[in-house]
Amino acid sequence: MSSPTATRRVPLSAPWIDERDEELVLEVLRSGWLSLGPTGPRFEKLFARAVGARHAAAVSSGTAGLHLCMRLAGVGPGDEVITSPYSFVASANCAIYEGATPVFADIDPRTFNLDPAAVEAAVTERTRAIVTVDIFGYPAEYDELRAICERHGLVLVEDACEALGARYKGRPLGSHGWPAVFAFYPNKQMTTGEGGAVTTGSAEEHELLLSLRNQGRLETSSWLQHGRLGFNYRLDDISAALGIGQLEKLDRILAARREIAHRYDELLTDVDVETPLADDADHERSWFVYVVKLPRGGDRDGVLARLASDGVAGAPYLPSIHLQAYMRERFGFAQGLCPVSEDCSARTMAIPFHARLEREDQEYVVDRLRAVLG
Repeated sequence: MSSPTATRRVPLSAPWIDERDEELVLEVLRSGWLSLGPTGPRFEKLFARAVGARHAAAVSSGTAGLHLCMRLAGVGPGDEVITSPYSFVASANCAIYEGATPVFADIDPRTFNLDPAAVEAAVTERTRAIVTVDIFGYPAEYDELRAICERHGLVLVEDACEALGARYKGRPLGSHGWPAVFAFYPNKQMTTGEGGAVTTGSAEEHELLLSLRNQGRLETSSWLQHGRLGFNYRLDDISAALGIGQLEKLDRILAARREIAHRYDELLTDVDVETPLADDADHERSWFVYVVKLPRGGDRDGVLARLASDGVAGAPYLPSIHLQAYMRERFGFAQGLCPVSEDCSARTMAIPFHARLEREDQEYVVDRLRAVLG
C-alpha cells in the first residue's frame, strides 16, 4: 500500500511538561540557588515517598546511579557481575567502570527479563553482584533472584530505570530494601531532563551515596574536605524542581500511559505482531515504551524504514548488549551466547508511545503498521 499523500508525523516519545513545571523551575531560577540548595532534598523526600522507599539519593543520571551501586557492592577488578543482555548498555557498563567483567545470562522469552535458571548457571567464584533489569517496566523475578544472591553471598542491584510505578507482589519497585536505580531521561515516565535516583532501605548506604555523588565529601566536613574518592553525580536544583512538578502529576501520567497501552492492545488485535506481556498477580507493569515483536523471518529494519517514510517513528528495541561492537572487541562475546535475547533483538521494535498520544495518532500508527506488514 502506498503512503498517504498528506503524511502526519508521530514522534516516538514526548515528555509531559506543563505550566506547573515551568512555575517550579522559575522559582529556583529566581532564587539564585541553582545547585546544592533546598530543592534537591525536597525532591528526594517526595520521590522516596512516591515509591515507598526509606531513602532516596538524586543523581545526574540512571547510569550514574548504577555506577554508584557498583561502589556500594564493592565491585572491583577481577570481579564478575551478572546482568541481562537485553537492556540499555548502562546495565553492563556500570561493572566495567569498576574494572569488573559483565557476565550475560539469557532472558525469559515471555517477560524479556533475566531467566533465574540462566543466572544460577552463570554464577562463579568470581561473581560479586547481580544487576537485574525491569525491562520495559515489567518487574523481574525477585523472589528467585534474591534467593540466588542469598545462596551465593551476592549483592542484588535493581535497574528500575524503565520501571517507575511498577509493582512486584503488590509493593512498588524501590520499596524492597535493596538498591534500586531510576532514570528521568525525557522518554521515561517522568523527567528531570537528565537525572536519576537511587533508593535503598539502608541508612548507611544512603549516607555513602550522598558522599560519593558529591565528590566524596563528608556531610560533616567543610566544602573542600573530601573523605573518599567520589564523583560529580549531583542533580542540580533546576532539574529537581522539574522533578517535583512531575511527581505532582505522576499518578495521572502513569494512568494515561496505561490507558494508551491498553488502546494499542485493542487496535493491534488483527495485526501480525506479538504485543507486550499482560500483568499477573505478581507483576504490575509501569508503561515505559510499547514494544511489539514481529514474526520470525520478518524484515524488522525494513518495517521501521517504511514506517518512517509514512511519518511514524520507531526504533529497534533493544540490541543485545553483548553484540555491541565494543563488547565484542573487549571481551570476545559472539553470536549464540544468549540466543533468546538475540532472537528478541532481531524482532522487537518500539512504536510511538507517551502519556498524551492522541487516539487518532495511535490509529494512524496501527494502520500504517498493518499496511507495511500486510
